[in-house]
Amino acid sequence: MKMQINKGIQIPALDVELLTLGKLIAVPFKAFVREGERFWLYPSRQLPENLAIEDYYQPDYLDLARIAISKCWQSPVQIKAWGRCEKHWRINIDRKNILPQIVEENVWNINALEKIFEKNECLKILIVRVYWLSQPCTINSVPRHSNFYFPNSGDIVTHANDTDIPTISSSSFEQRKLDLLSGKVSRNSELEKLYFQIWESKNKDNLDSDLDRDLRTFLGWSVDAIKKNDRIDFDWIRKIAEVGNSSDGHEFEKLVRRSLIQLGFTNSNSNPKISLDPDATGGAGGLDFYCDSPYPVVGECKATKTEKVPDGTPAQLVKLGQKHLQNDEYHACIKVIMAAGELTTDAEQTAKGNKMNVIRPETLQRLVELKSQYPGSIDLVKLKPCLEKEPFGSDADRKVNEYIDRIEREIQLRSHLVQLVKNYLENTREKRASVHSLYGAYAMSQRPRDLSAEEMHEILVELSSPLTGYLGRGKSQDGSDRFYFLRDLS
Repeated sequence: MKMQINKGIQIPALDVELLTLGKLIAVPFKAFVREGERFWLYPSRQLPENLAIEDYYQPDYLDLARIAISKCWQSPVQIKAWGRCEKHWRINIDRKNILPQIVEENVWNINALEKIFEKNECLKILIVRVYWLSQPCTINSVPRHSNFYFPNSGDIVTHANDTDIPTISSSSFEQRKLDLLSGKVSRNSELEKLYFQIWESKNKDNLDSDLDRDLRTFLGWSVDAIKKNDRIDFDWIRKIAEVGNSSDGHEFEKLVRRSLIQLGFTNSNSNPKISLDPDATGGAGGLDFYCDSPYPVVGECKATKTEKVPDGTPAQLVKLGQKHLQNDEYHACIKVIMAAGELTTDAEQTAKGNKMNVIRPETLQRLVELKSQYPGSIDLVKLKPCLEKEPFGSDADRKVNEYIDRIEREIQLRSHLVQLVKNYLENTREKRASVHSLYGAYAMSQRPRDLSAEEMHEILVELSSPLTGYLGRGKSQDGSDRFYFLRDLS
């Protein structure tokens, strides 16, 4: 359902960008805006009270501010987001002592906020819930500087819609709003510094990366609106099983190499006969794939449509492995045959006798899909013992599938706990939940498996790590952990 917007607010261009990134949830804004009012976020080249860039922003943000403002000098200007006023917070003299905490959590200079305060005898902070527009507005004539922007007849505007995506999740926004109003500082300065180094290079070189987006999520700036599955090219992954069950051996070899790289294997060797480069496959006399990190893996590929895999395939791996690698190097390798067809009796004996893991294309595809959907799910160091122990030959495929099954159960458990925290907070209207409360809720839920309170606490801490970022964690007055929801694990 469409929601009418009649005007925009003009705020500094960098503030607009940081609101849409999720870094900011509030900006200084002195003109009156009623709670619940919707407006476009117009990027202005003017700063409050005509302050200079050097006076308004902290030093770490000056280059970013100059870049953002430089985009506003020429028309057309694009408006990419709209906001809704959640609170127009007036800070009076009795709470002026909160300014240092506001500065530490945000991007402005303390002196700038104090100057605005002195001039207006208060500081007004507009707390804004920001949403992406389905299509950007195009402003064809730069408006004069004012607190507000009103569209002209030549402007192309997009109104709000109830399906528009917020820049950060509801629970994260409410938690950060509460922290802001109470003067609590929760800044991850080192992660922020890394993020803005990446972001500044993106502005200059039009770069984009998964790390950029993941850091935003870890910092609590993102609703993870762009689903991680949408960021990954799954087309080639879905072809692994299909091509492995065909007669296109060359394409299958390329897909296997690409799959191993996706799983995290690497090869520092420049010899094309022992390579992992998908665009330079082994050819006649070369190994189909070789990895040297995090541990050595050597293997052959056999795409088969209907025929059985002959003894020549494992025998070829022995021959070429010993030809291109030193004897001790070859014996230290984990040996793998990627093949769809049933092995002949002789091939099965050779594979088992030489401790070769025969893995089907469907199993390789499962591994790569899991790794792509949940980047931290496949730990190659933990996969290694699975590949080193019996059974070998065709039975090895079963043990790899059992390994994948275990990981999927662990993901299901963690997804259940994230949803448990989310539902508990929504139902109780609490801001954070104790382990004791969550353990009680877990016991009453359709739990994937039994857990002790200690086991559950350990997993909740893992899910609240900055490198996972599904939950947030704080301390209660007695020092115990309390958890809150940040984003879904789905």
